Amino acid sequence: MNIIGFVKTDFDTFHIEGLEERMEAIQTRIQPKFQEIGQELVDFLSSNLGNEVFLHIAKHARRTVNPPKDTWLAISNNKRGYKKHPHFQVGLFDDHLFIWLACIYELDSKSDIAKSFLANFDQLKRLPSDFVVSFDHMKKDSISLSELEKSHLERFRDVKKREFLIGRHLSPNDPIVSNGDNLVEIVKGTYDSLLPFYQMALQV
Repeated sequence: MNIIGFVKTDFDTFHIEGLEERMEAIQTRIQPKFQEIGQELVDFLSSNLGNEVFLHIAKHARRTVNPPKDTWLAISNNKRGYKKHPHFQVGLFDDHLFIWLACIYELDSKSDIAKSFLANFDQLKRLPSDFVVSFDHMKKDSISLSELEKSHLERFRDVKKREFLIGRHLSPNDPIVSNGDNLVEIVKGTYDSLLPFYQMALQV
């Protein structure tokens, strides 16, 4: 495939001062890679799901002062947007790359999705042991899958701003991250494990 991965300069983007300066670096350094990687992932997901999905690259358009601390691509089954739908993400903070199935607070059916995941909690816990879970897409914090308890999903169900993101974190120093072809394979493998939960979330 010869896809270009992410290097130290990409992660260092988030240390650039100033909104315009950081946004320019995101647009020139990172977004072209998102476009290439995203198209490969769209083809993979469309084929595996049997229906069309769409690539969205974060624009950070609402920001007027504070530069973004992270950036990402998202893939959803909706052409117009992704935040109100279960979606897949690949993105960068300054200290890690994240690969998520993301159910964030804008979801219309968040409570029902949480109930569905709770009903399939044992299956969730059987996902790969290196998976991590986050409850807020704006924060770096995560817990390991082994730490996930039903109470976390109950809070996702009951607390309006609570989110649920599950997948993998990769270090910028991991050789996989800078090798685009290998990275895409890791992302595909992560998504493959998460597809049953994505489809579960769509069915509620």
